[in-house]
Amino acid sequence: MFRDSLLYAFLGGFVGGIFVQSFTDFGVGFAMFLVLLGAVLFLANKKSLIFSLFLFSAALGIFRYDFADESSARSALDSYVGQSVALEGLIIDEPDERESVTRIVFQEKNVETKILITTNREPSYAYGDRVSVRGKLEKPKNFTDEVTLRDVDYKTYLAKDGIYYDMFLPNIEILAHGEGNLVVEELFAFKHAFIENVNRLIPQPHAALLCGLVVGAKQSLGKKLLDDFRTVGVIHVVVLSGYNITIIAYFIDWLLSRMPTRTGGRKNTRLIIAASAMILFALMVGASATVVRATIMALLVVLAHGTGRMYAVTRALLIAGFFMLFHNPKILVFDVSFQLSFLATVGLIYFSPLIEPRVKWITERWGTREIAVATVATQLFVLPFLLYKTGILSLVSLPVNLLILAAIPLTMLFGFLAGMLPFIWSTLALPFAYAAYAFLAYELAVVEWFAQLPFAAVALASFPLWLVVFWYAGYCALIWRLRAKNSAQLLSS
Repeated sequence: MFRDSLLYAFLGGFVGGIFVQSFTDFGVGFAMFLVLLGAVLFLANKKSLIFSLFLFSAALGIFRYDFADESSARSALDSYVGQSVALEGLIIDEPDERESVTRIVFQEKNVETKILITTNREPSYAYGDRVSVRGKLEKPKNFTDEVTLRDVDYKTYLAKDGIYYDMFLPNIEILAHGEGNLVVEELFAFKHAFIENVNRLIPQPHAALLCGLVVGAKQSLGKKLLDDFRTVGVIHVVVLSGYNITIIAYFIDWLLSRMPTRTGGRKNTRLIIAASAMILFALMVGASATVVRATIMALLVVLAHGTGRMYAVTRALLIAGFFMLFHNPKILVFDVSFQLSFLATVGLIYFSPLIEPRVKWITERWGTREIAVATVATQLFVLPFLLYKTGILSLVSLPVNLLILAAIPLTMLFGFLAGMLPFIWSTLALPFAYAAYAFLAYELAVVEWFAQLPFAAVALASFPLWLVVFWYAGYCALIWRLRAKNSAQLLSS
């Protein structure tokens, strides 16, 4: 118990230091003061070890954020902002193709600085292309979201990934191909071949939705359809967000739970297969930073569900979060996917066991109960955060999620086969393409029908942070009370 208290004190201080430093720059002097104060308190009274450790780790969090902020902000290109420059370097990530433009992340070869470039859809570019770029160098600017009418801190959003500059429609010349990481290039090449197979067999926008579900492809669904997905609260299924991967992990675990588990060895085999499947899935979709973070948390969901050791998994979740923050402290405040991944994982770990006994009336056939429990748990737990971030309350989110997520596993299964079998023989893929299309048509019909309802969503003028904190405090109290009640019932029986 004492060791757990030390762990929570250390992690709480580290996260608190990063959180405070994300909004207010107290400087290195304040961190040194915390270290000194912690040392004095510990020497004065050894019983203050926990509080001293909290202060030490808070100073560590401040130091880590300061180092990340200063080291990434330094660049030899600052003096060229607002001027026309000629640069040479590599495309270091998969191009993000939108309806009318393509966004690529370019890294200059000499100063190793990342630049977000917005260019035309044609010609096409690929990861690992060495290019020369000539255009006006700018700093990213914040803007107001047209849907929520809220200010978007776009500059900080890009800065968390080390992007401090952008260029709009520069002249780009491809100098060479295939100069990136060989493994990553092969993964992207396989994914692009898979997408081409799907596009040949399934029409748009169904193909774009399927490729987003299966391999995280960045294909445009069109502004209206994307707005419909946001209105009904299922935008998370369009791309491989942390929330989406967490739900997928639950489905993978459910499918593998059909395996015999009469012996410990078989149960361990099931967990190993589940973990391996998720790791391979992450590699197949390119293993971006978002996918890696979400996969780590999703693996913890599989571990929790497979072992039933919720408390141990909580510690593992916190430790995993610590290493993610130590690697990049800016994701704590400025990466919504990390925040959603963390909250959705906590919801699945703690809310699912509390909800499941209260929905015994839902049939277990086709995994309906598991899907309902996972959906309700994650929807309830991420709701306060989503209201704070978006200001949009979707009144149809829960029924739409239940209707759509029930079809997602089969959609992905048939879609995966439709994209894979053409590597052998295209005719073999036709039945699976028809089946995938039917499920996709159903899902799009559900989204479009509910989005047309006049009461589908309500825009909130503001949703204060203090209310979010109060709401989650209520969740913690509810979880503690229900877990204590369940424990008392087990002891009495």
